[in-house]
Amino acid sequence: MRKTTPSQDLIRGIWEENPVLIQMLGLCPALAVTNSVKNALAMSAATFFVICCSSVLVSSCKRFIPKEVRISAYILVIATFVTLADMLLQAYAPVQHKELGAFIALIVVNCMILGRQEAFSAKNNVYRSLLDAIGTGIGFTIALIMMGGFRELLGTGAFLEYSVFGPNFEPWVIMVLPAGGFLTLGFILLAMGYIEQRKKMKALMAAEKAS
Repeated sequence: MRKTTPSQDLIRGIWEENPVLIQMLGLCPALAVTNSVKNALAMSAATFFVICCSSVLVSSCKRFIPKEVRISAYILVIATFVTLADMLLQAYAPVQHKELGAFIALIVVNCMILGRQEAFSAKNNVYRSLLDAIGTGIGFTIALIMMGGFRELLGTGAFLEYSVFGPNFEPWVIMVLPAGGFLTLGFILLAMGYIEQRKKMKALMAAEKAS
């Protein structure tokens, strides 16, 4: 694993190694619960809580976890914090808790969280692990809010349940259906690919002019 600075640990997960848009991890909640911004925020908050707490605990206890059972131990740690997140959402955001349903429990098997424990938290100190978890959590949140905002805006004509396009807008119902998640992710990846291609073309043209 290449050496990184603490600032790189924090920043890379936000965009350069965004778990959803770059690494294609955690796609199940990203596609399933982003039919509105509120649902996206609730899932992001729960996932952020779980990944940060899990990373801190795994990093703190890594010396005491036998290598033979490390994956089982990580899953147990993650499941504990998922249970806490589920109880907190049920207490303070019952509407979102009901709408998210089983997807809260499925955070346990989110390969994004388990992957960070295995690849980073189990090999670094608590401070670096927390920075990595925060960066990854922010990147996950950004991706979900982008998808949730796009789908809610076109699917209902509103943003955070506030009307944007007025009463004459004809909602694109498909955007709030499961297929809308795939379409939205495809549009975002297409836009990112286009921007990246433009950057490469500009860099190539600049190199040709310099030569």
